[in-house]
Amino acid sequence: MPNFFDDNEDIRFLFDHLDIAKLAEIQEDGFTRNKGRGSEYAPVNAADAVDNYSRILQVVGDIAGNHIAPRAEQVDLEGNQLNEDGTVTLGEGVRKNLQNLAQADLMGFTLPREYGGLNCPNLIYTMAVEIISRADASLMNLFGLQGIAETIHAFADQSIRDEYLPRFANGEVTGAMVLTEPDAGSDLQAVGLRAWQDDDGQWRLKGVKRFITNGCGEILLTLARSEPDSKDGRGLSLFLAERCDRIKVRHLEKKLGIHGSPTCELVYDDAPAKLIGERQRGLITYVMALMNGARVGIAAQSLGIAEAACRIARHYAHTRKQFGVPIEKLPAVAELVTDMRVAVEAARALVYETSTVCDLENNNLRVLEMYPSLDPDEAKRRKAESRNHKRLNGMLTPMSKYYASELCIRIANDAIQVLGGSGYMTDYPAERYLRDARITTIYEGTSQLQIVAAVRGVCSGAFEKRVEELEQRTFTDELLIRLQTDLGEAKKLVLQAIKFVKERGNEYMDLHGRKLVDSAVTVLVGHLLLKQAAVSDRKKAVARRFIDTGLPTLRRDVELICSGDQTPIEQFDLIAGPPGSAS
Repeated sequence: MPNFFDDNEDIRFLFDHLDIAKLAEIQEDGFTRNKGRGSEYAPVNAADAVDNYSRILQVVGDIAGNHIAPRAEQVDLEGNQLNEDGTVTLGEGVRKNLQNLAQADLMGFTLPREYGGLNCPNLIYTMAVEIISRADASLMNLFGLQGIAETIHAFADQSIRDEYLPRFANGEVTGAMVLTEPDAGSDLQAVGLRAWQDDDGQWRLKGVKRFITNGCGEILLTLARSEPDSKDGRGLSLFLAERCDRIKVRHLEKKLGIHGSPTCELVYDDAPAKLIGERQRGLITYVMALMNGARVGIAAQSLGIAEAACRIARHYAHTRKQFGVPIEKLPAVAELVTDMRVAVEAARALVYETSTVCDLENNNLRVLEMYPSLDPDEAKRRKAESRNHKRLNGMLTPMSKYYASELCIRIANDAIQVLGGSGYMTDYPAERYLRDARITTIYEGTSQLQIVAAVRGVCSGAFEKRVEELEQRTFTDELLIRLQTDLGEAKKLVLQAIKFVKERGNEYMDLHGRKLVDSAVTVLVGHLLLKQAAVSDRKKAVARRFIDTGLPTLRRDVELICSGDQTPIEQFDLIAGPPGSAS
């Protein structure tokens, strides 16, 4: 009876060694919530809260290992069905999975208890998303859309919260982020779906949306143009539209992977809707907050796929014999499997660090909003902390999404290499992992867009400040002292590269952004792994391998960054050649 929380040594290690008690205290407002609906389930202190989180993850792990994972192949083969009336019937396996999660009260993971939610920190939710994704990555695209309910909670008026949030928490409804259009993908400022008010003041939506994950869900948070004379993001507002006969699914996309997740083209025919928050803040404020959460979710999904792929490679390398020995004894295979495991744990360290910073930022903002009569000194302190965390998050969120998703594809690809011909066949799930992985670098913002966002954070001072904080830790172990010294020298090189690109402007920064972000990740993650290594001999070996293999690449990348080379820009037409017709 596998439990995907219990059997994951690294998640349990991080659960035990990250300061989850601190997150619990700020999540629960110092354990002062002793009134109102759901308060009878509130933890009484930090230890009680942490124990509660562990129990929740135990339930998630049990459902993932014993129900979701065994159905994953069926879900992949079955897909979902578009009906003649513009509705969608989810596959049997998907329906059963959602039923299991709803019966376990897991569909309101981060919502407050007053709405029937679990009130978990984002870090615990990230762990749950990873566990679910390891079992079936496509299910995460339904389970992981709980940020829709969070957005309603954060920005909608109280009547909308009271009407819809309990329905999310009890699993009655699922939602969708309805943003993309045929002519507005990465450039959401170009959204043209029209929002207008009829004679009774009722908002209505008209137009087409495309590539909408779970677009057949009941609650559709829809970005629409409410100011017809505008052409940019300032004319966009966010609306809640509930499934009705004026919203139809016109097309279900046929996809490479994540077959259990319906991707829809939607047609709005003057569908009634409710305004979320204020007009004209749809993209600038609300969708940006929604997408930041979604990007952390994709990073966690990437971890889950990578974990599954890494495990099947490890098992196969141990059991498959060639030349009279298990193939794990062959140096080339041993190196491949070792570096797969190191890479997964490195990415997990970064994603969980990002989730922790999200919790710190969001809870400071929440306290400032909910308690306007705070002591002036405390309010000042919380505002300063919130600003610092927001700045750090502006770098970490796109960095995590980029790094984890790119790694996910590499790990899934390497798993097939370990399995050889067997990995290419459908007899093993390795080929499904690669198919499912491929979308992670595309949706919720491509890797290229994440790099553009992350490199600006790296160059803004957020990287240098965070590394300086991490450098304050002292070690007595000689190996860790040496590794910390090596990271210090690497930081100097990264700062040198930052100075070089800033002197040459944004175009040069974007050209070399990937190499600069990769270099920053190596230093940041190196320090995070050193912190883990201080309490674990196994983690000491992981940290050494990551740092010793990463720093030569960092030095090479910094040399390339500081070379001044702009060949892809200056000689693009010469090298790329003239555009030909698409075949």
